[in-house]
Amino acid sequence: MNRQEAFELLKKHNSEDNLINHALESEAVMRALAGKLGKDEDLWGVTGLLHDLDYAGTKENGERHGLDTVDMLDGALPEDAINAIRRHACEMNGAEDPETEFDYALRCGETVTGLIHAAALVRPTKMDGMKAKSLKKKMKDKAFAASVNRDCIRECEKIGMDLGEFLTLSIGAIAAIAPEVDLA
Repeated sequence: MNRQEAFELLKKHNSEDNLINHALESEAVMRALAGKLGKDEDLWGVTGLLHDLDYAGTKENGERHGLDTVDMLDGALPEDAINAIRRHACEMNGAEDPETEFDYALRCGETVTGLIHAAALVRPTKMDGMKAKSLKKKMKDKAFAASVNRDCIRECEKIGMDLGEFLTLSIGAIAAIAPEVDLA
């Protein structure tokens, strides 16, 4: 599945701007991670774009989150991408724990978008000038973006990146698409 097909499928199943923005931010971070790790940027990007394809239909039924996406994408993506999508929500859906670099990249990559987006919304300059150091402080404040799982973000270490490096890469990826996701 190419990027355009993936984006059309995403819009078909998710009409809310916040879900589309999260998908675009996840795509950007996954592409940046793939570039850093020498992986397939198109595949990792499309996987980030589609990882929450089922969210509109499963937000009240977390046991199905990720699993319904896998069913919708049957045969459209390689098995490693399908596994990463299934495992990104393993705490909710009962799937096996993450195992591969791809699994961990999707988990930390899609989760960090919530922290970055929330931080940008409270900054007068939005994404402009955001630094990893300020995000690290936000991570310590449990009340800030309380639904963001800090442990998932720290899984960046499982892909060989320290937290500062991961946050810097993620900030850069989202800053590059800031106008598309209302963060400019």
